[in-house]
Amino acid sequence: MPYADTEKTELRGSVEDITFRNEDNGFTVLELNVGGELETVVGVLPAVSPGEELRLLGRWDMHASFGRQFRAELCERKMPSTAADLLHYLSSGAIKGIGPATAVKIVEMFGEDAFEVLENYPERLARIKGISPGKAIEICQRFREQFAVREVMIALERFGMTAAECVRVFKVFQSDAVDCVRRDPYCLCEEGIGISFERADAIAQAMDSQPDPLLRAMAGIVHTLRHNLGNGHTCLPRDKIYAPCADYLHVPESDVRNAMDALVECGRLVEKDIQGTAFVFLPRMYEAERSAADHILMKLRFPPAGRSTLLEEIRLAEQHEGVTYADKQREAIRIAAEKGMLILTGGPGTGKTTTLRGILRLYEEQGLDVVLAAPTGRAAKRMSEVTGRDAKTLHRLLEVEWDESDHPRFQRNARNPIDATAVVVDELSMVDIYVFASLMEALPLGCRLVLAGDADQLPPVGAGNVLHDLITTGQMPVVTLTEVFRQARESLIVTNAHRIVRGEMPLLRETKKDFFFMERSPGMTAAVIGSLCTERLPRAYGYSPLDDIQVICPSRKGRTGSVQLNAMLQQLLNPPAPDKNEIRIKGTILRMGDKVMQIKNNYDILWYRGSEEGVGVFNGDIGQLISIDLGTGELELEFDGRTAVYTVENAQDLELAYAITVHKSQGSEFPAVVMPAAGIVPQLKYRNLLYTAVTRARERIVLVGSADEIREMTENDKKVRRYSALWYFLTEHEDTVF
Repeated sequence: MPYADTEKTELRGSVEDITFRNEDNGFTVLELNVGGELETVVGVLPAVSPGEELRLLGRWDMHASFGRQFRAELCERKMPSTAADLLHYLSSGAIKGIGPATAVKIVEMFGEDAFEVLENYPERLARIKGISPGKAIEICQRFREQFAVREVMIALERFGMTAAECVRVFKVFQSDAVDCVRRDPYCLCEEGIGISFERADAIAQAMDSQPDPLLRAMAGIVHTLRHNLGNGHTCLPRDKIYAPCADYLHVPESDVRNAMDALVECGRLVEKDIQGTAFVFLPRMYEAERSAADHILMKLRFPPAGRSTLLEEIRLAEQHEGVTYADKQREAIRIAAEKGMLILTGGPGTGKTTTLRGILRLYEEQGLDVVLAAPTGRAAKRMSEVTGRDAKTLHRLLEVEWDESDHPRFQRNARNPIDATAVVVDELSMVDIYVFASLMEALPLGCRLVLAGDADQLPPVGAGNVLHDLITTGQMPVVTLTEVFRQARESLIVTNAHRIVRGEMPLLRETKKDFFFMERSPGMTAAVIGSLCTERLPRAYGYSPLDDIQVICPSRKGRTGSVQLNAMLQQLLNPPAPDKNEIRIKGTILRMGDKVMQIKNNYDILWYRGSEEGVGVFNGDIGQLISIDLGTGELELEFDGRTAVYTVENAQDLELAYAITVHKSQGSEFPAVVMPAAGIVPQLKYRNLLYTAVTRARERIVLVGSADEIREMTENDKKVRRYSALWYFLTEHEDTVF
């Protein structure tokens, strides 16, 4: 079948012209003279100028608009040496203050010594007619600044750093970059640069003189805290850091204690005594939790002007919605109307969606400008479907932009608040502390806030434990819906979900409802899942294997992990064929017809649906790869009726999605779910992971594997502890305000 791979190749030539350069990140488009032929080169090539000789390593690709181009990844440069090349370089405008006429005069007077004069001898440069002594000094200063980037890159590339990394180092430390790295190579771990501790440590070990051991220990501690953000911790007990850091760094614990003192003293860590235990935070996490708590307490002390909700208003809402609210639902609607904030929580079948619709109707009848939001694109889409109103992702609501380190910066904040008088957020269990703090900061004064979520689902992938902390503090009004309505009780999915939450074994032997279990050994589980997806479920219920059935796995790894099952299901559902183009992305073949998932928000990808156009494909969006153009390197994908065009670069954020992890499934619902329950690693055998997977199924779920492993998951309510401090900052002064 037609196939695209991307082998590296070498290109040599002289720079003819700079077409485009982004001064912030060094991204450059240039014309390279290769044996008399001009080739377009793109890549991070800061400070490269016309007249230079380049040796490039990279790949050829095709741009839809600009045609064939060479994407450079590594660059070796040689300064112009001949008089002609020197004239070309200086005439290009690379040095501010030197135009073509002045360049001719400089080369005519100094020849091949021109660069030495420009660097060291402004008094000689001032001999040229039209260049005053003051202007000569300015030109020489600009020349040295121009070459500071080059010298830094040449020096840093010897340490194995890429051009993009070198640019980030230069932007942080400027011309002192090389000295800073030699003195403290662990400065490369700073967030603005983003080199891993392991790489910085290897650079340090390769240096002729070793840096101060205290600097290494300090960097190791910061690395430990950053690593634990990925485990959900916003902070860690100070005493619990000493032993693992000492073991990781192979140093005495006393060295770690001294380094911790130094970090706190210089402000790189924040220390806080919480109920007699010293906790340490990265400053950004401390500020996020403290800020979120302060904004919540402020809203509770100065709530929006409310009024009592008349029983008649709720009855009218019931008539419009065609329902009769239970007592807890009425209580939630009343609090949402009268108070400034509400947390609404409850499991499947308890009427959370019906309650939200009632709240929205009252808000709209009161003339409030309401916006709806959810953490992911799929969760926002589902929220729109069940409420009948538009919903956005939180990132889009907050108008995200991404900095050079791919960190979000929100344009909506205290100075530029959200344009709304009521905000309703669903799937709060998925929201990390940084996004939540940003949301709280961006709420305008007097804005109502309803936060909905299921406290028994998995906590967010990011750091923090927002929903849990908000509920347990007792500082905010919380309504927990517990009554399972009669219609929902007829569903074994709902029944078993509630049994799992209570620690009771789900009913596995029922065969006539919507919850099925097939006992199989780990070796047989994958084959049975393949049969269910390709034959049995489509034949029995008319399900589309791509659109209706979703395999959800506890983990990525192992025989029943999402990686192995994706490879198997791709072969079964979309095997290779002569008419199916393929492309390799991060070691995985993506083929025309594949089911894929976007794993990172991209707010720049264009899409269209008929005459409608828009931008943005979001983390968790699942679609199908429609076509691959090997000539242009473009991929066409369809997401829920929207067609989006990807470049090969954009496609780095795609993965096969025949099987996804439970964590990736959060906020989504699927008509049919198939879950392997065999060979699960011990650390993933816990209750709320099983509960989250089961509640992703709207019509049917099939568990395949071991009843014993399902029992282990059900009985294990020992949630992995998350260290967070939002709860503490909310209760620090013990003054409940509602």
